[in-house]
Amino acid sequence: MSATITGNLSPIAVTERIEAMDVLRGFALLGILLMNLEGFVGPVMAAASGVDPALTGADRIVDLLVYVLVQGKFYTLFSLLFGMGFAVMSQRAEQAGRPFAGTYWRRGLVLLAIGVLHAVFIWAGDILMMYALCSFLLLAFRPLPYRWYAWLGLAAYVAPIAFMYLMGAMGSLLAGTEAWDKVMAQIGAQLQALIESERAAYGGGSYADATWQRLKSAGMALSNITMFGFIAFGLFLLGAWFVRSGAIARPREFGRLYGLLRWGALPLGLVAMLGSLALSPTMDFATFNLRLSTAFALQMTANLLMCLGYLAWILKALQAPVFERALSVLAPAGRMALTNYLLQSLVCTWIFYGYGLGYFEQLPRAWHPLFALVLFGGQVLLSHAWLSRFRFGPVEWLWRSLTYASPQPMRLQAR
Repeated sequence: MSATITGNLSPIAVTERIEAMDVLRGFALLGILLMNLEGFVGPVMAAASGVDPALTGADRIVDLLVYVLVQGKFYTLFSLLFGMGFAVMSQRAEQAGRPFAGTYWRRGLVLLAIGVLHAVFIWAGDILMMYALCSFLLLAFRPLPYRWYAWLGLAAYVAPIAFMYLMGAMGSLLAGTEAWDKVMAQIGAQLQALIESERAAYGGGSYADATWQRLKSAGMALSNITMFGFIAFGLFLLGAWFVRSGAIARPREFGRLYGLLRWGALPLGLVAMLGSLALSPTMDFATFNLRLSTAFALQMTANLLMCLGYLAWILKALQAPVFERALSVLAPAGRMALTNYLLQSLVCTWIFYGYGLGYFEQLPRAWHPLFALVLFGGQVLLSHAWLSRFRFGPVEWLWRSLTYASPQPMRLQAR
């Protein structure tokens, strides 16, 4: 059905999709899997804290490479793509002269419900709840000129980083005082206790034990929304700028921008990441001072710069027929990004958690890339097979049907 026939917004047709966005989603899915594996194989709260000092040999090399090249760069890319999706929906509503806010509210509420179910019953490292809660703010910025999006997005991204930097400076001034040392020791002890409770619940507990633990861990993760929510929202606005400006649909017209991102942002981001690594290869949550906050600021800067560099190189490769054919293989996985994201959690928790096959903390770090490639390769094949018969992935179909308050035609023949 088209929007003209129904009189309402409807899901975007396959022929109307921007394939570059689907390819980027597929690329991001692989990076997110490789990033999240650390939190599947072991405690969620112990993941993403830097290089594990206990690792040696090949395990340490892989841990280092994942931290420098992958960690934080692909959820950043996924956040940009979420903002792009918002902008595409908004543009279609404007072009059709249709109401948008009601549909978008339903979309966000359905995503929030999916995120809650994912976080509590499957995996506590969920990002969907954060996305859904932050997405509602986008409506307030919709009437603004799109040229403001990039600057407002950067401001939102930088604000919590600057706050953490100031807190680190305060920590350096207060270090050694009884009150400050006591607070930091309590924070470190609480986090370590949470990690150990995750280890017990996920590694050897029942499904009920793991579910109760997920509920506690997800609640703690959401408590950080005041900081990471700003970061996600800033990325949403940046992603919306890429669509509203035409930079995604017409990348050849933005050659100077993408050249700057490829040859400027990416190398500069890598330098910032290496600087963060030199200052503090492992984030110690029981210590917070200017050195650690500087490392954090450099890491967050690197995440954005390297993510934009990756995006620019993918778009450049899509302009060359030989690379375009290779990268287009990722597009079906990107079209089913939500299904594949949830499927990664289902498969990995079944393999690693105690109520599944029980391989918790048993997969060596050096084997993570191979595991991720095999699992993601299977998802790519499954996505191709599924979309040869159906218009949407199964979770995408549910999301769209609830968003538009009407069951969407699923089989390709129904179009």
